[in-house]
This record gives sequence, structure tokens and C-alpha cells, in this order.
Amino acid sequence: MWANGSSPGPCFRPMNITLEERRLIASPWFAASFCTVGLASNLLALSVLAGARQSGGVSARSSFLTFLCGLVLTDFLGLLITGAIVVAQHAALFDWQAVDPSCRLCHFMGVVMVFFGLCPLLLGVTMASERYVGITRPFSRPRVTSLHRAWATVALVWVVALGLGLLPLLGLGHYTVQYPGSWCFLTLGTEPGDVAFGLLFALLGSLSVGLSFFLNTVSVATLCRVYHDREAAQQRPRDCEVEMMVQLVGIMVVASVCWMPLLVFIAQTLLQTPPVMSPSGQLVRATEHQLLIFLRVATWNQILDPWVYILFRRAVLRRLQPRVSTRPRALSLRPSLAQDVLREP
Repeated sequence: MWANGSSPGPCFRPMNITLEERRLIASPWFAASFCTVGLASNLLALSVLAGARQSGGVSARSSFLTFLCGLVLTDFLGLLITGAIVVAQHAALFDWQAVDPSCRLCHFMGVVMVFFGLCPLLLGVTMASERYVGITRPFSRPRVTSLHRAWATVALVWVVALGLGLLPLLGLGHYTVQYPGSWCFLTLGTEPGDVAFGLLFALLGSLSVGLSFFLNTVSVATLCRVYHDREAAQQRPRDCEVEMMVQLVGIMVVASVCWMPLLVFIAQTLLQTPPVMSPSGQLVRATEHQLLIFLRVATWNQILDPWVYILFRRAVLRRLQPRVSTRPRALSLRPSLAQDVLREP
């Protein structure tokens, strides 16, 4: 495919790969199984989240569940859209240049890849910020957080990620078909626009992971300090606050393990001297292999995210460790009004 070294369109670049090589790399059964497991996992998480929301609870947990619902819904749609394109390409092994000469499908998939890649990272730092304020500054946040306000925050994250994904269509960088010719993503080229967009994507994702780590570390440290402070027993966190932090830390760990290798690889490749991409637009085969491997690792984030919530719930943890259910119910970080009244002379 494009073995002659020519670049027939704006989203096509030279890629020396035969049909037999594509058959060995692009397995429709693996891609279909991967997508099926991911979609089923996210559907299960959505059903569990729906049940948790109906049970009610404190406003902080309701906001957290709304953010979680936005995260799981994003992962589900990302797997559904990208999986449909990749599975179809692997099954038919069509020539992208013949099927999409105008590059509309490639541009669409590039936007989708960037959008659904950034959204989990941005939602992770949003949830970390909400929990940081709720734990370290409990009196500076409203007692009741509107459901519409929580969904508006999720929508804002979607808008930011979509805006970044549309930048190549506005002239900053461009999307190209990637090895082995079954998906489109940002270009690891030497043009200023490609370098700027790639570094922006990598730095924004890395910053989100780093900020999540900092905020979650402070929040966990605060919870541990308050939880073990006997003199402030009336300010101990409730089980739901500990549960939310356990889930949030799990989401952060999954995002870090899945996405940081790809983000670091993109930054290193774009800043490498001499450039990895040749003047004709062809990448070294080893670089193409690494990009494909790191991308596949990153897509595991969409499968593992829902299982963090499914497995790290109090109902599941109590079955694994019955002593958890016998522990006296801890109180909130906010002193209750009834306790304040009883302490009045």
C-alpha cells in the first residue's frame, strides 16, 4: 500500500506494507472480541451506576456518580465508534485511499481518537478536583450540588476535548492513516503544525495525569489524617467518602498505566533529532510498530475504567472482607447540625 513512496492525498503518506502483512497484523476477531468485552463492561457499569443513583445519597456522592457516568458513557461511545471503523477495516482489508479519497472518514476518526483519548484524562482531573475541594475545603463548596451543574461540567470537558480534536481541521497539524492502514491519528511529522499539535496533545494529557496524581495524593493524605485523629472523631469521613477516593485512585492508576507510555512516546518522537519521519512522510517501521502497540495499550483504559467502579464498591469489598461491614459507621467531614445543637450549653 503506497509502496511507491507517493502521497496521493492530504491524509495519506507512504507506507510499505503488503496485503499479507496486513492480514497477519489486522485480526478482525481480536478487534471484535476486544470491542465486545469493552462495550459489555461499560454497559454493566452503566447499569450499576443507574441503580446507585436511584438509591440516593449525599450530594457529594451524587456529583461523583454523575462524573463517573459521564466517564463510562464516554468510554462506551469511544469503543463503539472507533471499534466499528477498525473492525470493518480489518474484516474487509479495504484500501483506505480507494474508499476514502477525500479523507473525510480519516479526519472523522482522527477527531474521534483525540476526543475519546483526552476525555477520560480530563474527566479524571475534574473528579480529582471535585474531591479535593470536598475533602480539604468542605465548607467552601455548596452543600447541594445541582445535577444539572455536574452534567454541565461533563459537557464542558467534552467541548474542550472536541475543540482540541478539531484543530487539525482548522489548520494546526493534520490527521493521517497509520500503520497498518486501519486507523487515523495525529501525524508524527516535522512540520511545525504537526509538532505543535502533537506536543499539545501529549502535554495536556500528561498534565491531566500529573495534576490528578497531586490532587488525589493530598485528598488521600487528608482523609488518612482525619480518619485516625481520635480528637476529631466527629469529623471522620463516611464510608462513601473513602469509597469514592478508592475508586478515583484506581481510575488514576489505570489512566497513568494505559496513557502515559503513548503520551511520552509522542513527545519523544516529535522532539527527536534527527526527525523520525522522512521528508517523503514515511516513518521507520520500528516507530510504526511502537505507535501501534502504545495505542493498543491506551485503549485498555476504556475497558478497565468501568471495572474500577464495579469492583471497588462497598458492596463488593464487604463480601471480600466481612469485617468492613461490622466497622462502626463513621461520620462526615462536615459536623452535623444535630451534634452542634447537643453541644450547646
